[in-house]
Amino acid sequence: MEETLEDPPTSAVLLDHCHFSQVIFNSVEKFYVPGGDVTCYYTLTQHFIPRRKDWIGIFRVGWKTTREYYTFMWVTLPVDLKSESAKQQEVQFKAYYLPKDDEYYQFCYVDQDGVVRGASIPFQFRPENEEDILVVTTQGEVEEIEQHNKELCKENQELKDSCVSLQKQNSDMQAELHKKEEELETLKSTNKKLEQQVKAQKDHWETELLQLKEQNQKMSSENEKMGVRVDQLQAQLSTQEKEMEKLVQGDQDKTEQLEHLKKENSQLLLTLTQQGQHQKKLEQTVEQMKEEEMTAVKKQRELTAPRNKKTTVEKQLVQEVERLKAKVEAGKACFLEKYKECQRLHRQIRQLRATAQLDENSGLSKTLNENKIICNVLQREKERLERENDLLKRENSRLLSYMGLDFDSLPYQAPTSDQGGAGQNPGLVFGNPYSGIQESSAPSLLAMKRCPTCKSDFADGIFDHTLEQQHMQTLCLNCPVCDKTFPAKEKQIFEDHVFCHTL
Repeated sequence: MEETLEDPPTSAVLLDHCHFSQVIFNSVEKFYVPGGDVTCYYTLTQHFIPRRKDWIGIFRVGWKTTREYYTFMWVTLPVDLKSESAKQQEVQFKAYYLPKDDEYYQFCYVDQDGVVRGASIPFQFRPENEEDILVVTTQGEVEEIEQHNKELCKENQELKDSCVSLQKQNSDMQAELHKKEEELETLKSTNKKLEQQVKAQKDHWETELLQLKEQNQKMSSENEKMGVRVDQLQAQLSTQEKEMEKLVQGDQDKTEQLEHLKKENSQLLLTLTQQGQHQKKLEQTVEQMKEEEMTAVKKQRELTAPRNKKTTVEKQLVQEVERLKAKVEAGKACFLEKYKECQRLHRQIRQLRATAQLDENSGLSKTLNENKIICNVLQREKERLERENDLLKRENSRLLSYMGLDFDSLPYQAPTSDQGGAGQNPGLVFGNPYSGIQESSAPSLLAMKRCPTCKSDFADGIFDHTLEQQHMQTLCLNCPVCDKTFPAKEKQIFEDHVFCHTL
């Protein structure tokens, strides 16, 4: 067997899967003489294309796979497959590698995939003189040989028919293969275009991915900044909520103080009422003096009573005036304190308005609006207290002016009983000689007037038109938004009405 550096490609493919009609062997002898080189001639069919690793082997008849070759030779690739000379090929086997026995052999063309593409008729390696030997056979053997020859001819015809069918099938397969190859080329070109598109799309996606990563980094940094800003805003909001709680507490304190001022104002009104009652007593005393005046006219010139002594009534009036002055001063100090507190609340509200943001602190804006309304209410209350304070000041001035004008003409008797002046003061036998000076002024000063709403009594000189308006405002509640008026006894309805403006 031939010793080579590289074994030919073989396979375990059985004979049923081989195509013997793609390569046709020509001029194959029935026997070859041992000791000489053997030339193998073969023809390539139209649809068969040889490859570099194709080979031709000598197989013993009866082989099953291409691995059972005896010797082989590599085929020579033609230069131009389309030419007619390229179809006719030959290969030469050296005598040294040929078989030495007289068994039947045949040539087989095997491609580089180990598949048989063509096979020759059987032949032998034997000396040439064997043909000259006379063979003596009997008639029966001749008939048997003829019968065997007929069977072989029949089998040969079947093989030829099968070969024609296989050649036709091979042609169809070659055409289909050529079509498939064209489709393969089309698919390759399409695949190449798709690969280019995929590459371009991949590059585009990578670019977009880098842009998205950059945007993601920017968004992350912005989110961090926004988180810090949100923390700052939350801290500011908590601080403003604490300040609002302080303001609400301060408003409650101011409300309590206003209630206290209302109580004090009520006490002052009560004191004025008491003063009015005291005025009535003084009027009664003046009437008594008028009755005694007729009896004391003749002795009036003779008697000169010292005017520098004060009666008990004068002392009481002076003490009452001093007490009223003290109350007025206390009310003035309290009013100034409340006024300063309202100014401070105004400044705090302006500061909160400057720092508040409408889009982020809607709740705080709502509270500020409520505080604004409360502040307006406090401002109106403060103005009302100012008017009441002015009223008290005017009343005090009236009382002081009254005391200053009629101080010398007041009687020296204490108006504690219904008796005459002689019964009260033994030093004045005939009463006060200057009591007649008050005849024309006392009735007008001491006249009383009743409030039509609360039925309270006031001095007619003190309860003028301005005091009447101020007193009526204390009995009514005015809305700071729409100026609607509510009675003082409907305080809950007034508060619900004010709260509806904040919704």
